[in-house]
Amino acid sequence: MERIRKALEQAERERAQQGEGAPAGAGAGNPVDLSTGLRYTYTRTVEVPQRVLLDNRLIAAVPGHELKDAYRMLRTRVLQTLRENHWTSLAVTGPASGCGKTLTAINLAISLAMEVTHTVLLVDLDLRKPSVHGYFGYQPELGLSDYLKGDVPLHKILFTPSIERLVVLPGREPIENSSEMLRSPKMVALVNEIKHRYPDRLVVFDLPPILAADDALAFAPYTDAMLLVAEAGGTSRDDLQKALEVLKGAPVIGTVLNKAYSPGTGYGYAKQRAAAAGA
Repeated sequence: MERIRKALEQAERERAQQGEGAPAGAGAGNPVDLSTGLRYTYTRTVEVPQRVLLDNRLIAAVPGHELKDAYRMLRTRVLQTLRENHWTSLAVTGPASGCGKTLTAINLAISLAMEVTHTVLLVDLDLRKPSVHGYFGYQPELGLSDYLKGDVPLHKILFTPSIERLVVLPGREPIENSSEMLRSPKMVALVNEIKHRYPDRLVVFDLPPILAADDALAFAPYTDAMLLVAEAGGTSRDDLQKALEVLKGAPVIGTVLNKAYSPGTGYGYAKQRAAAAGA
């Protein structure tokens, strides 16, 4: 507990000295009108061409895309569950690699950021295979690994794509002892900081696959809710059952069926559907 207390105090000192990607004008007595758009004083802005969004299937950010409504539906159901329970954080994972959990996490974060009543922080916690930044066509010079293993201030790592109200905390280089790092005092202090600093912020964590390592299980106590992604035609019933057994007792609010084809809906191949337990 003493180590966690010291880590929290250090995070507080960094925040006071440098800020953590705070919106311009933010602070006590100077609220920000989220409906007018935000400018960031510390956070790097990365312009993402629409071609990159389309090529990397970030369809929630593409105006008029035929699949956008699927993510809006997912967003609405997730928001209802979070608000009913006064939660502000959600972790996205899946049974095994290839299910589309990272793409789902990114598109969900983008869709959540489209709501003008809050901001969204997307955190890449797939420490062994960080990939969130690549979907935005961006290669960071610094990442979460630099923060956890060094003294790099958080504001030097964060970036915001050309999507209002969305900030990304990327990884960079892989971390082998990922599960130990996820429950380290510095990580616990960081999670407490980013979850509670802004009352109008939602946090989306992209976690590694459940059956690949114990990372998701190790991190489960530090998130308010978890969303499980299954691939239609790819995730076996046995793997899904095993994943749910591993996460038994964790706050799993539902399952997303990814890559589900529904003839006649007009959504084509990559339709996302939410199911179970309010998600």
